Amino acid sequence: MRKLSLLLIAVSFLATSCSAHKGTISSRTARKNNKSIQKRNKAAIANYKASTSLEYIERFKAIAIQEMNTYGIPASITLAQGLFESGSGNSELAKVANNHFGIKCGSAWAGESYYKDDDNVNDCFRVYSNPEESFRDHSEFLKKRNYARLFELNKNDFKGWAYGLKAAGYATNPKYPQLLLNIIEKYNLDQYDRPEGEIAKIKREDRVLGEINDNPAGDGISKVSPDTKIYTVKQGDTLYNISKRFDITVDELKALNNMGANNLKIGQKLVVVK
Repeated sequence: MRKLSLLLIAVSFLATSCSAHKGTISSRTARKNNKSIQKRNKAAIANYKASTSLEYIERFKAIAIQEMNTYGIPASITLAQGLFESGSGNSELAKVANNHFGIKCGSAWAGESYYKDDDNVNDCFRVYSNPEESFRDHSEFLKKRNYARLFELNKNDFKGWAYGLKAAGYATNPKYPQLLLNIIEKYNLDQYDRPEGEIAKIKREDRVLGEINDNPAGDGISKVSPDTKIYTVKQGDTLYNISKRFDITVDELKALNNMGANNLKIGQKLVVVK
C-alpha cells in the first residue's frame, strides 16, 4: 500500500511538472542559447557603434523604399517602426539578433531564436543574419489576414497605416499610432513615401493579396469560389478600376450585372467574369 501511495505521488508530480513546462523553455537553456548567438556575433557586437536616429534613417531608407515599392507599406511607417522598436538600432535585439522590429518567433518560424523577457519570461524572438533581412521579414510578417486590408490603402497613406496597425492588433499600446506619427513628423519621414497610379495600385493589391491567399499556413483573406466570381464593392471603387482589376471592359461589367447607370453602392455584389 505504501509503495502504491509513493507511486501515485510520483506520477502526480511528473504530470504537474510536465504541464508547467509545456511550451516553455528553461532559463538555463535560454541563457545557453543566447550565449551561443552572442559568441557567434562577438566581433560585430564589439565593433558596434551606437547610431543616432538620423544615421539610422540614412542607412535604412533605401530598403524601406524598396519594401514600399514591392508591397505598398509606406517607407515612413517602416522607418518609424524600426526607429521605435529598435531604439534607432541600439537595442539588445537589434545589436545581437539583427531584429529591428521586435518580431517574435511564432509557430511558423524555423530560424534561430533569441530569448528575452517581454510579455512573458523568456519570450522567443527571431534572429536574422543582417538588419536588411529583418526589414524584409517585417514586410512578410505583415502579409497576414488581419493586416490584409491595409494593403488596399495608398502606399503613401502613412496615417491610415499607423491607425490600421493598431486596429489590426500589431501593438497593445493605445498611443501606438500617435507614437509613429510623431516620429514621422519629427524626422520628416513622409518625404520617402511615393504615390502610385491607379493601375499600378490595382496590380500591387492583387499580387500582395494573392500572396496572402496562398499562405500555406492558411493565414489569408477569403478566396472567391471559382464558380462564383463575385466582387463586393468597397469605398473608393469605380466601374473603371473594378474592370481593370478583372481585365474586362466597363461595358462588359455593366452588361454582366444588367446595369444601366454607372452608380455603385458600398457592399454591392457584382459578377466580374463571364
